[in-house]
Amino acid sequence: MESANQMLDALRPFLIYFALVMLVVITMLCLSYFLGQRKSSPAKDYPYESGIVSVGSAHFRISVHFYITAILFIIFDLEVVFLFAWAVAVRENGWAGFIEISVFIAILTVALVYLWRIGALDWRTHTQRRQQRAVHGPGGVTNIKADQGERT
Repeated sequence: MESANQMLDALRPFLIYFALVMLVVITMLCLSYFLGQRKSSPAKDYPYESGIVSVGSAHFRISVHFYITAILFIIFDLEVVFLFAWAVAVRENGWAGFIEISVFIAILTVALVYLWRIGALDWRTHTQRRQQRAVHGPGGVTNIKADQGERT
């Protein structure tokens, strides 16, 4: 019997807090129901976002480059968390920890160079790439004529 009383005494602050939260929630819902407007109009059900009336379909294609860049950001951002954890415990890790983090950074650098070489970080469209190839000749020479008003 005493253990039940002890458990009730331990739970009493939680039960009081729960009752107060429920009272606040119910009060807010009731006040919004009684004080809120009841006027309905067709414009009320129309989608509205940041002052702009939506037009067209919400289903549209987004370039895969957006997703690749987002994934790369998340991956390299998580590595910063590992680097921060290593920096906090750098003295405890000693030289073994330094060698391990050096290998980790080397792998990240190789991955970043690989992604850069395959063009995963290039946001240009196919048209922009084609125009760039037309402008840049072999050896990086720019093929823009001076009479076009462009700088060479």
